[in-house]
Parts: sequence; C-alpha cells; structure tokens
Amino acid sequence: MTTETLLVELFTEELPPKALQKLGEAFATEIFRGLESNDFLDASSTKTVFASPRRLAVQVTNVRAESSPKEVRTKLMPVSVALDKDGKLTPALKKKLNTLGYRDDVDFESILRQRISREQDGKNEVLVHKELAAGAQLSIRLQGVIEQAIEKLPIAKLMSYQLADGATTVQFVRPVHRLVAMLGSEVISVGVLGLEASNVTEGHRFRGEKIITLGNATEYESQLESRGNVIPSFEKRRAEIDRQLRANADTQNAALESGDAYNALLAEVTALVEFPTVYVGQFEPVFLEVPQECLILTMRANQKYFPLLDRAGKLTNKFLIVSNMRLDDATNIIAGNERVIRPRLADARFFFDQDRKQSLESRLPKLASVVYHNKLGSQGERGERVAAIAQGVAALIGAPVDRAVRAARLAKADLVSDMVGEFPELQGIMGRYYALHDGESADVADAIEDHYKPRFAGDTLPRGRVGCAVALADKLETLTGLFGIGQTPTGDKDPFALRRHALGVVRIMVEQDLAVSLRDLLRVAFDGFQGNVANAQTDLENFILQRLDGFLRDQGYTANEVDAVLSQRPMLLHLVPRQLAAVRTFMQLPEAESLAAANKRVANILKKVEQNGGILGNAEEGKLVESAERGLFAALKTATPGASTLFQAQDFTGYLKSFAVLKAPVDEFFDNVMVMADDPVLRGNRLALLHDLRNAMNKVADISKLAN
Repeated sequence: MTTETLLVELFTEELPPKALQKLGEAFATEIFRGLESNDFLDASSTKTVFASPRRLAVQVTNVRAESSPKEVRTKLMPVSVALDKDGKLTPALKKKLNTLGYRDDVDFESILRQRISREQDGKNEVLVHKELAAGAQLSIRLQGVIEQAIEKLPIAKLMSYQLADGATTVQFVRPVHRLVAMLGSEVISVGVLGLEASNVTEGHRFRGEKIITLGNATEYESQLESRGNVIPSFEKRRAEIDRQLRANADTQNAALESGDAYNALLAEVTALVEFPTVYVGQFEPVFLEVPQECLILTMRANQKYFPLLDRAGKLTNKFLIVSNMRLDDATNIIAGNERVIRPRLADARFFFDQDRKQSLESRLPKLASVVYHNKLGSQGERGERVAAIAQGVAALIGAPVDRAVRAARLAKADLVSDMVGEFPELQGIMGRYYALHDGESADVADAIEDHYKPRFAGDTLPRGRVGCAVALADKLETLTGLFGIGQTPTGDKDPFALRRHALGVVRIMVEQDLAVSLRDLLRVAFDGFQGNVANAQTDLENFILQRLDGFLRDQGYTANEVDAVLSQRPMLLHLVPRQLAAVRTFMQLPEAESLAAANKRVANILKKVEQNGGILGNAEEGKLVESAERGLFAALKTATPGASTLFQAQDFTGYLKSFAVLKAPVDEFFDNVMVMADDPVLRGNRLALLHDLRNAMNKVADISKLAN
C-alpha cells in the first residue's frame, strides 16, 4: 500500500511565547498517536514538529490513505446448538447469520467451510465467524484525530472568539485563521474550529509572501523559508538564534550569560520571532554604576535583550537584540530599541540611588507591616526568630555568632526597598549591595545575599560559615514554623517549597562538611519559637532524612546502600557520604555477601525476640558451651577494639573491613550452634552474643540491608 507525507497546520494569531514549545510538541505528538492508533502509520513513520509564533504544525511521513484491513471475529453459539447430528446448519445458526447480513439465498454450507471455525470456549466448543473488514479511510478518521489533539493540548486558559459569521463562538488558546490538511498533494476535507482545510498558509507578517499555496505536504518547510521568510521549526529557529548571538558576541569581543538564564531567554525569544536576526545595541556607560544584576534583569525580563559581558564576567554597555525583521539597514530598529532601554535603565538607577539614602537597619520597622503567614506573624517577627536561631546555629557550627546574628537581622530588610519591590528576583542580592554601602562587614553582606541559597537544584551554596549559619537558620525557621502549625506538604502539593528548603539544609550540611548534629539544629530551631508552635521535631527530622535519601540516590548510590546507612538514623549528615563509600568498598570484599546474609539472619532472630518482649544483654564468656560459640565470642572480642578505634577516627572503610575476619566463625556458629536452645540460660546467652555481633558490626550501616 502506497504512503504519503501528511501535513496538518493551525495558523493562528500570536501564541503565548512561554507555552509555544510545549504546545507544538503536544500537538504533533497527539496527531501522531491518533494516526498510529488508527493504523495509518508503519514502523518507519516519523513526525516533524513545527511551532512558530503564529502556527502549530506537524509533518508525518509514510501515512496510508486507508488503514489495513482487519479481521473481525464474532462468537456465534455452541456447536451443539449450531449444528445437527449430521453436521448441518440448524435454523438457529442460519438466523444468527442473517443478523450478520447473510440472506437466505446464500450458500450457508460454503460460509460454514470458509468463514466459520470451531474454538474452545471454556468447557464448550463454539463456532466463531471470521470476516476481513475493509480498512478505515484517513479522510474520515483525520477529523477526529485533529479534534482530539486540540482537546488534549496543555492550554492553561482558553480564549473564546467569534467566527466570521458573527454568531458562532469557538474556543482555543488564540484565534485560528487557517487550517491546512494535506496528504501528499491532496487536500483532506476536514474542518475544526469553524475552518475548512485547504493547502494555503501564510508567510511572515511583514517580510514574506502573505499567501503561500502548497503543492505538496513535503514542501511545507522549504516553501515557508524561501517564500514566506519563516523558519517554522522551533529547534532550527533556536539553533539559528544561538548561532547569531554567539557570532555577534565574538565580534564584540564579549561573552553571553550561560546556564539556565540564557537558555530560558533563548527559548522565549525563539517563540517571539519567525525569521530571527540579531543586532547589537548599546547604552550610555554611566548606567554601569548601577549593580549589574539590576541592569541584566531589566534587559532580560522587560525587553528580552541578551546582555554582553566582558571576559571577566563584568557587564558591558552593549546588548544583543533578537529582531523579527531582517533588513539591510537596521539603523531604525537598533535606535528604537536603544530608546526603549534607556528609561528602563534610568528607573533602575533611580531606585538604586533612592534606596541607598536609607540604611538597611532603618528599614527594619517596615517589616512589621509585611505579612509572612497569618499564623506565624509578620516578616519583622520572622526576622527576630531567624536571628535567634542563627545565634544557636552559629555556635554549633563554629561561625562568628555576632556577625551571624547581625546578618540574620538585616537579611529581609531589602524586601521593603524600591529595587526589590520592582524586581523581587533581586532580594538578597540588593541586600548585599546596600549592606556594603552601609559599612557592614563583607561576611555579613555576603550572608545577606547567600541566606537564600541554594535556591534550586545545582545552585551554589553560601560563602563562609556566617552565610551557612544564616542560610540554615532561615530554612530551619521556615520548616519548623510550618511543621509546627501543621502546614506540611501533601502529595505533589508543596506551596511553601518545604522540600526545597529541606534539601537546602541537607546540601549545606553535607557539601559544606558541617560537623553538627541535625537533631541539635532542630532543637535550636524549635527553641527559637519559644513554644508558640507545636514541637514536630521528629516529623521534621524524618522529612529531612527523606530528602537526604533522594539526594544520595541522585548521587548514584543504590536504594539498598542508602537504606543500610539511613536506617541507622545518622544525625551527622556530613559523614553519610563517607559511610556510603565505606559500604560500597565493603561489598567488594569476598566475605561481604556471607556476612550480609548472616546479619540478615541475626536481625530476623532478634526482631522476633524483641517483639515478644525479650531483653537482650551482653554475652557472658562463662556461659558459652559449644566451641563454635566460643570461637565467635573470641573473634568478636579480638576484632572489636581495633574496629572501635577506626570508627572513632571516622575511618569507616577500615572499620567495616576489620570485621571480614568474622566470616568463618560466624558461618561455623550458624552451622553448629542451636540458638533457640531449650535451656533458657544457653538461649539467652546465645541471643546476647548475636546482639553483641549486630551492635559491633552495624555502627556505620545496617549490613543486613545489603543482603540479596
């Protein structure tokens, strides 16, 4: 069966730029799935996604105009009812065949031979009618495929608009003006959103041919590019913009931003233009007196410009404009954009100058009128709690207490500044600039900026111990307060980002190698509320350990390895990676598998005893009878002192390796000693010996969790 390329396009008014890429992918995927589920594709069929500011489209290769014929099976009736004793059709079977469209004048015996078979259905043998049904027509099914694709688009808010008749109202993300549906060179007669399909699309609003008639579905991309001045592929457009940006940056001997900020802006401008061209603009160098974060955010957020940095990462007075107009003389475009940016930069300079007229300290009273949470008070009250918690945290981690408290008190003051009021993304950043202007010490200023860190996965951590103390205090205050009033995350809902705050605590403790107990930190945090919230320390401890679990698995550790360590509820989180490394090394030893299995056996035995109220003490040498139990006792007594020394020195690998010598005596013990002896004295002493073995071996990790 021959195949052709299918094209479906919705030509619209300007689509929401931040949603465009997702809309394009979803539209193409749903069209492809619909064709696939209706059997119009073969194994080699592929889709090409197109999404530009004014169109969503998909091109699918190797599409059949008619789906493959399918066998239709109809269970008729039991053989005993359908055939008489001579194997002839009964009236009941003939009547059933009539309902399938067979007339009385057909050769029923021929039908019985050619289209009816015997099959077992449970205990009964039944007759089954088989018929090859003709395939479905694409011209009929495509209507439903497109409608379903439109219905499943991830549209946050639909727009209602009237059609040209002035009476009919339809809904879509933006008004749709044309529908293209072609299989090869043929237009498929379908209609959606009040439009009938054609082979006509439109080019660039200003620079291309307005009306483009397509001769074949395969011409779509090439015709739009050559005649319409439109690059319909989102990916190709993004790659072209990226290429031009980098080329222009090199020409200016400058650099672009990197990372998420650049990629997000690149995706957004890709959704704003159809035929991109990059131009260089500039502003007066006097504006560079304003902190570059302010200028960069102004350019990026308000104007969608790409700031240019020098090789040292310092902002220059030049920027890149991504225009939808490709002109030989772009003087007016560049001048127009330069005129637009100046008032924005002037606003930023005004805010900066005005803010510096007041110290951060003088702003603190204003925080009393900024609501934090209706059950937890204002930002002013919160700031006092953070300062109190920072005092305790700083003492625990060895940070200068006075500077940690000072930074914590001032940390939220920039929230009531003009600059942060205009650009909330600059909170903390502006606080640092204003603190330095006020004469605060560098570590206090850095801590004011860093107390929000890490703000997202992969973000940098606070600089120095003062910053760590304030960042921990801020996150712990949030966690403690909200857990204390019962505002914990449920399912996927986490409106206060408590999972992110908890992961921040984990990262700071682990990656900054802070030798402090999580339990002590939480005690300090709850003390900071002075009993004004419920003490949910255990629940919060569990919550943070769950985040640690996910953090460690993301580092490449297995579920068994992580469970072995975290089941011991370690409170010194900075040691956990070393413990995991020791576990991984231990499991490479030839004795490891046997010892892990033995530990699992020990754990199961002791668990039953403890569940029944048994009290496990320490083994007494004088009560040992069998040579195998005396051998295990002696081997454990010999290995334990050296292992304990290694544990105290935090040589966890050496600690676990020191117990490898126990493999033979442990194996011999389980081979030759009846643990659950009838004599209660023998039984109790043997259980105590296993208890001693478990306690000695499992200080780093529960080895039983590593058994297969």
